Amino acid sequence: MSEGNQMRFRVGGMDCASCAGKIETAVRRMPGVEDVSVSVTAGTLLVSHDGSGDATAIAGKVEGLGYAVAPAGEAARTAPKTSCCAHDHDHKHDHGAHDQHDAHAHAHGHGHGKSEADLGLHGHDHGPMDGPWWKSKKGRLTIASGAALALAYGLGHLVPAIAPYAFLLAMAVGLVPIARRAVMAALAGTPFSIEMLMTIAAIGAVIINATEEAAAVVFLFLVGELLEGVAAGRARASIQSLGALVPKTALLEENGVTREVEAETLAVGATILVRPGDRIPADGVILSGDGAIDEAPVTGESTPKRKGVNEPVFAGTVNGDGALRLRVTAAAADNTIARVIKLVEEAQESKAPTERFIDRFSRYYTPGVVVVAALIAILPPLLAGGIWSEWVYKGLAVLLIGCPCALVISTPAAIAASLSSGARRGLLMKGGAVLEGLGKLTAVSFDKTGTLTEGKPKVTDIVSTSLPEAEILRLAAALETGSSHPLALAILDRAKAEGIAIPAADNNKALGGKGVAGTVEGQNLLLCSPRAAADAVEIDAGSQAAIAALNDAGKTVSLLLVDGKVAGALAMRDEPRADALTGLKRLRDAGIRTIMLTGDNRRTAEAVGRVLDIEVRAELLPQDKQRIVGELRSEGLVVGKVGDGINDAPALAAADIGIAMGGGTDVALETADAAVLHGRVGDVADMIALSKRTMGNIGQNITIALGLKAVFLVTTVIGITGLWPAILADTGATVLVTLNALRLLKTA
Repeated sequence: MSEGNQMRFRVGGMDCASCAGKIETAVRRMPGVEDVSVSVTAGTLLVSHDGSGDATAIAGKVEGLGYAVAPAGEAARTAPKTSCCAHDHDHKHDHGAHDQHDAHAHAHGHGHGKSEADLGLHGHDHGPMDGPWWKSKKGRLTIASGAALALAYGLGHLVPAIAPYAFLLAMAVGLVPIARRAVMAALAGTPFSIEMLMTIAAIGAVIINATEEAAAVVFLFLVGELLEGVAAGRARASIQSLGALVPKTALLEENGVTREVEAETLAVGATILVRPGDRIPADGVILSGDGAIDEAPVTGESTPKRKGVNEPVFAGTVNGDGALRLRVTAAAADNTIARVIKLVEEAQESKAPTERFIDRFSRYYTPGVVVVAALIAILPPLLAGGIWSEWVYKGLAVLLIGCPCALVISTPAAIAASLSSGARRGLLMKGGAVLEGLGKLTAVSFDKTGTLTEGKPKVTDIVSTSLPEAEILRLAAALETGSSHPLALAILDRAKAEGIAIPAADNNKALGGKGVAGTVEGQNLLLCSPRAAADAVEIDAGSQAAIAALNDAGKTVSLLLVDGKVAGALAMRDEPRADALTGLKRLRDAGIRTIMLTGDNRRTAEAVGRVLDIEVRAELLPQDKQRIVGELRSEGLVVGKVGDGINDAPALAAADIGIAMGGGTDVALETADAAVLHGRVGDVADMIALSKRTMGNIGQNITIALGLKAVFLVTTVIGITGLWPAILADTGATVLVTLNALRLLKTA
């Protein structure tokens, strides 16, 4: 399905799988709709259609269910203050919001959805619970139901004759809104909703004169749903809080004058000033100044990174010291934080295989529960002479026990928490399927340059022949000043790090394929390869042995000749990342095979391989890497491929899971199945560990959900427990499952 045939909406007020199921069912039944994906935690709806999909009609259908809805990227349109599900929260409306709704509707040529009066569902909505729970509409309904129940108990003790009627009224306070939502859900194609099961159970309890229990069960249902809403709100806030990292204002510099503007208005190419201690308001490149940048909010990197001119910085990071002037490189909607949030929200719309299985299972499970409850209520009285009221009571309890909420939310809650937790640590995984698949990897192949290594050479050795090491470095740096060659930059970086004053060079000229020559302080210098130097002077046996040893270690050697004599040598190599050795060891300790796939020469690759203790395949073309990944898979291995997302694209696509390394670039964020923002090899092991913890958490959740139901099913049938424990088994299990999933947010 092309992106042109997809529509994405933000939906306000979803905090349970039941909500998502109602919306998915209702929208899927609409003309032209081919597929629907709903993310509860992200609050999003993704609709794939055949080209004839009507965004206005889809929004109207969702609004008709009582949710706030807007095309992704727009402010949420005000929905009727309704709710089709007990999982509703307070939503603040104002006249501006209503004006926006009206304007949007008229812009399409007509209104859509029904008004509050038409729906007859006043007083309940699906807005987020921004304030204390007792100030939300849902909280107030729960309090009202509890107060009515307490009043009924009091009146019942004072005037026993009116007790049944008092409890009936108390039950109605909470049940009427629930029943209305049940009807709306049924009309939208979800007849077996939790509200419908609750309504049937409560009415059935009244019929068999268990009015007091019916009122209590309704109140406990509302309490459980309120707790579930609070827990779900915490999960949603974990990723949405990333957006708060970007400051609202920025200091824009124009014509030498600085003024404060809204950060979201910054255009690409604009120049901004960031003061010490300020958060950086946009992705950009440093024009002047340098500072220690705290990138922990974006990458999870705990140590501030010092950056200077021409180096990139990310929105939401903190400038520790020194004023910076930046050139903005991305608009607010495209900065690193915005892309991370967008990717995580889209990932939450992509269901894992386990989640899809449970969704399919629940479609048959809920109707099956209704059938079982009906059989328990009817068969014993008909076939064994049981007491009707007793067995109907048990059937109603089974109906409540069988509500699938805890089971259905068990997987998406854990996956959403893990995706959010990973994003906050710079680990991006594009969906539940990727998160689940990472834990199944049995082999991981790595690119070398820029993945296992830093991606830029460094001076590793300075060999002195006739001049001191510092003098060799000083003269070589003089020759390389102004060059952008990677080896030249390595020499200049080393000279800068050692605080060496670099003299001026005269008559500098590059010798094609050989090196660079020039005059420094009256001395004729030549910095060249050993082969080029051998054409000019004789290299003694000791120097040749030293050069050969450096080459065997995978290092590139340049000789410095001063007035026709060898003065010394500099060796350079693209060094392994600081955590590469420990990161690879963690993978091997987990039983995962590690392989380096590189296009570099065999000697250099094997030298790095010896340092990192990794299997090496060298001198490979992109198609060779793709072929080797395919061969590993044919051996029965589940293969992950880690690379920079550009020249490794064929191998990334061929692997079971492709992981891009990068620092917040488009490639790192948008290529492959997953990405690690700060490029640490250990992050791959962290991803796999997070996947395994998540699948373990899902197993725990399913055990909690089904285990509690099994226990209470048995105790209900044998007469130990009744309606009260039944509703606690359902809502309690849902809350426990959600809270257990939220533990993943705290994973270090």
